[in-house]
Amino acid sequence: MRSRRRHWLNHFAKFLPLVLLAVPLLLAAQAFQESNGIIDMDGERFPPENPREKAEWTFVRFHYDLNSQFGRFRFQRWAADYPKSDRQFVVGVRRLTRLHARSTEHVIDSKSDDLYDWPWLYVEDAGAWHMTEDQAARLREYLLRGGFLMADDSHGDFEWQTFLAGMRMIFPNRPIEDLENQDEIFHVVYDLDDRVQIPGTRFIWGHRPYTPDSVVPVWRAIRDDKGRIMVAICHNSDVGDAWEWADSPQYPERAASLAYRIGINYILYGMTH
Repeated sequence: MRSRRRHWLNHFAKFLPLVLLAVPLLLAAQAFQESNGIIDMDGERFPPENPREKAEWTFVRFHYDLNSQFGRFRFQRWAADYPKSDRQFVVGVRRLTRLHARSTEHVIDSKSDDLYDWPWLYVEDAGAWHMTEDQAARLREYLLRGGFLMADDSHGDFEWQTFLAGMRMIFPNRPIEDLENQDEIFHVVYDLDDRVQIPGTRFIWGHRPYTPDSVVPVWRAIRDDKGRIMVAICHNSDVGDAWEWADSPQYPERAASLAYRIGINYILYGMTH
């Protein structure tokens, strides 16, 4: 009987953080329930608590230039899932960690020297970015000074090559490696040996099929001379979409939970290394 009770308590403790996370997300989303059952929030209906709040950490999104191909439909791919994804993820960071996180995201332009004021940077869909020499030099200096960049939501070989072209302008000779389960970044807070593909909604209710070169999730990194991860790459996954739709019953819970854990591990790794 005691062993059963201990097993049940251990099982409950394992999932308690996700239960605690679900409560504030549902409360935040309660007023924004759409008739089709999918909860959405935009900048007006999900207002920031304090845009100028001073905090230990801020979700900073990188505003990059698009090349002519990716920009032809006027869709700003750097802003995909924005701002709901950013703010809803911050709700989880504030609930699941003791990190003092600002309630509102910040957007930094690739041409701005204000980049150096922010130690952690998120890049959405870098498979669409277009880098100039000046912008590449600015990012190189930022990362070598101790900055951390999380690159998310590139899929397939074509987008990988576009991302790689920009990254080679930043670091022409630094290797890009596949991360292993034993890498510290997967164990800062959560143990993430069991990683799965985190799908974008276009692959769930958008019914877009995965191509053979986009079906396997890849977790990659670029390190500095001391072995610190400067760039953490989530290829063939869409972590930001999972943050955005974590409040939807139509989005798979396992992928949403992993997305929050990945993000939190990457934040605390970047803030402590």
